[in-house]
Amino acid sequence: MEDLNTRYSTEGDFLQAVGEVVPSLVPVLDRHPEFIEAGILERIVEPERILQFRVSWMDDDGKVHVNRGYRINFNGSIGPYKGGLRFHPSVNLGVLKFLAFEQVFKNSLTGLPIGGGKGGSDFDPRGRTDAEVMRFCQAFMSELYRHIGPDTDVPAGDIGVGGREIGYMFGMYRKLTNTFAGILTGRGMEYGGSLIRPEATGYGAVYFADEMAKAAGKTIEDATCLVSGSGNVAQYTIEKLLDLGARPVTVSDSSGWIHDPAGIDREKLAWIKDLKNVRRGRVSEYAQQFSGSTYHETDRSASSNPLWAVKADCAFPSATQNELLGPDAQNLVNNGCWLVSEGANMPTDPNGQSVFREHGVLYGPGKAANAGGVAVSALEMSQASQRLSWSREEVDARLRGIMQNIHRESAAAAKEYGFGNDLLHGANIAGFLKVARSMVAQGVV
Repeated sequence: MEDLNTRYSTEGDFLQAVGEVVPSLVPVLDRHPEFIEAGILERIVEPERILQFRVSWMDDDGKVHVNRGYRINFNGSIGPYKGGLRFHPSVNLGVLKFLAFEQVFKNSLTGLPIGGGKGGSDFDPRGRTDAEVMRFCQAFMSELYRHIGPDTDVPAGDIGVGGREIGYMFGMYRKLTNTFAGILTGRGMEYGGSLIRPEATGYGAVYFADEMAKAAGKTIEDATCLVSGSGNVAQYTIEKLLDLGARPVTVSDSSGWIHDPAGIDREKLAWIKDLKNVRRGRVSEYAQQFSGSTYHETDRSASSNPLWAVKADCAFPSATQNELLGPDAQNLVNNGCWLVSEGANMPTDPNGQSVFREHGVLYGPGKAANAGGVAVSALEMSQASQRLSWSREEVDARLRGIMQNIHRESAAAAKEYGFGNDLLHGANIAGFLKVARSMVAQGVV
């Protein structure tokens, strides 16, 4: 860690991600000296390949814009690189390295043969017309296409990259290569996508929460739940919570958050989906539409987020990294929260994790709890290679089975290596072991 802190001092998110994993591996390395001899720890924290390129495109007024595009192939020892593309102004190399590093362990936990990668651009699709987004996506893919393939690297969506963006990029790839291949997941059903893929991350986070609750002799039925975000992950987290009889009461976006004490039911959820997916509006409109709910504007200077101070049983941070800090975690604990399942990547900072540990909160770390998205992406790859489309019921059953297995393996690894019921350590260890053994088997490459 001292070496990494010196070398990558400007990449705080990446250093945080590595710092979260390394302490878990001390007893593993003690038991497996072959990992030390093979330099696994030194090698696993360095990407195998980083691609950076210019993306030039023209807006509707004829003005030329230049953005930066990235793709990181972090570790491909267990399969082709797999991980999303993020289009957001906050994207930089440090953010993508943290996401790609997390993806290595997350993908390993699924039990499927996929390595870890990530990519994206500092392009902001918000406020852009469909034509502008199309031109950007085509310019982005005109460089990326050289570096991806069904047996090499298979990107997917992430923040700012939904079905629209995937479609535009896939169309450009098909034109440039004259092939129809499974090189992007999250595609529309009309051209090779998978049922349950849009829902998978949110559904998976709730399935994982359900497994944590059952293992502790509890249930999330009738539980009051806080959900942050209002995009794909948050929407389907709410949907699955409703399926299991829970009561979600919050959503948010970058402008603020909504509290609806009566609960977000299916009618309200359908309205949110239309607001965010079709009209591309802000959650502030929710309070105008549904009486009894309140809107709270985000105060970016505050040391805590009041959303996490609402009294609730369970929390599902589903927006972005480091959105739940130490004071937020303490507020959750003070208000009786007993379970946290992360739909976003690394949404809880180290101080928040310490609070959850100290108070015995059932805590599902992102690399385990939100692995459902990439799991169904891998299932989409399987369907694409066979030119088949599985039923909704089959994909959902496979997803639930994968989430159950991730929980089981993480819990078993935590116990085996002396970490009790700590699923953060357990997930780190279970994800690491498969990758480390593959790297040892393949030699120093």
